[in-house]
Amino acid sequence: MKKILLFFVLTVMSFLMLGFNVEAYSKDIMPVRSELNQTRTIGLYQIGEDVQIYKEPNEESQILYRVRWNNNEFFPSEIGAENFFVVFLPNKSLELVAVTDMTEDWIEIVYDETNGKTGWIKMDDPYKFMTWMNFYNTYGKKYGLTLLGGAPNSCKDIKASTEDLARTISTINHPTKIKLNVIRGNWALVSVMDMDKTPKTGYVRWRSDDGVRYFFPAIK
Repeated sequence: MKKILLFFVLTVMSFLMLGFNVEAYSKDIMPVRSELNQTRTIGLYQIGEDVQIYKEPNEESQILYRVRWNNNEFFPSEIGAENFFVVFLPNKSLELVAVTDMTEDWIEIVYDETNGKTGWIKMDDPYKFMTWMNFYNTYGKKYGLTLLGGAPNSCKDIKASTEDLARTISTINHPTKIKLNVIRGNWALVSVMDMDKTPKTGYVRWRSDDGVRYFFPAIK
């Protein structure tokens, strides 16, 4: 009886551990809060599954890390997928990192978001880079926007024009859909459907003057 009970306990523990590992490695990654560490970024880059990060844009430079990943694992663990990717949605073929600078052949990325660490990788395809504007125009218009945590309450104000002192014509309360129509500088013309089913159209600040993003494409 004791052997049967021990076998049952070990089986359950193995199952739980397996489930934990799958969850830890395979979960999607999307921004949930406004991040100050990424205000210097100029866009996003579709990263490969095996890249070397250099200290300088030079193959003779010091190699800081070799990053390898697949749908189940990410190395090195001291960085972690959550710190490396801005967006990680394998089912959409989106594995994007933040970019701070680029040359003709090299691209500087944020490889540790929590600590704001950057390094250089060889650019294998220039078409894998998207400016923030291109990213929002592509994915924001397709999926709509979501308001990130930590954004100031003023971001919920829908304005009549692209000015902070413009008349507030409505407020975002409990949105079921925020449709992106067009981006004009740091402002976005949106059409909002709240839970009260009253459509609201006007301008909201999608990012601050120094680059802190308040809204993000609601990719799903």
